[in-house]
Amino acid sequence: MTPWKLPLVVAAIAVPIVFAFYLGGPGVGLAMGALAAAAIVVVAVRQRPRGAIGPREREPGRRILIVLAAPLEDPEAVERVAEAVKKGDLTEVMLLSPVRIGFLDRWASDVEGARRDAQRRSVISVAALAAAGVEAEARLGDEDLVQAVEDQLGSFPASEVILVGAAGEGEGDTAAAADELRARLRVGFSWLVTGPSDR
Repeated sequence: MTPWKLPLVVAAIAVPIVFAFYLGGPGVGLAMGALAAAAIVVVAVRQRPRGAIGPREREPGRRILIVLAAPLEDPEAVERVAEAVKKGDLTEVMLLSPVRIGFLDRWASDVEGARRDAQRRSVISVAALAAAGVEAEARLGDEDLVQAVEDQLGSFPASEVILVGAAGEGEGDTAAAADELRARLRVGFSWLVTGPSDR
């Protein structure tokens, strides 16, 4: 943060509280202070780290992390991924399927359906790659694509990340995640948009 911004932030917090005390008395001042504190907590919780994403240590060989925003079942997409995987000296391929939890499911603590969907995406994709001659492991990850990649790179030092998404299925969220990954990843990145999927 630049030095001139800190006084502005402090003034934006303090001035409304002081005026509330002055104009409305202690009750209104305390209410304004509580509101300011709640706003600070909400803003702090919503902030995400924006640093570079990459493996902690580089390891020899080539490792590819394939992030499944949609199942990898379109034959053309499978072929493109298989071609990318077969180039060069490959060590390992990992499929990462984010567990996308719906709003109501989150409140009801019902994550089993979301886990089943993620496992289904993984099984379909592993089978499609196996048919194309590519062996891969699969794991489930955080519902946030960027967070899932960041978490996975801590234990799987990938040299390349491929994001697979279906046209029309959560396209806006996937596009936003692709933009953030493109900007923050310290390893190779590509985004593969497949045909529409029925999930």
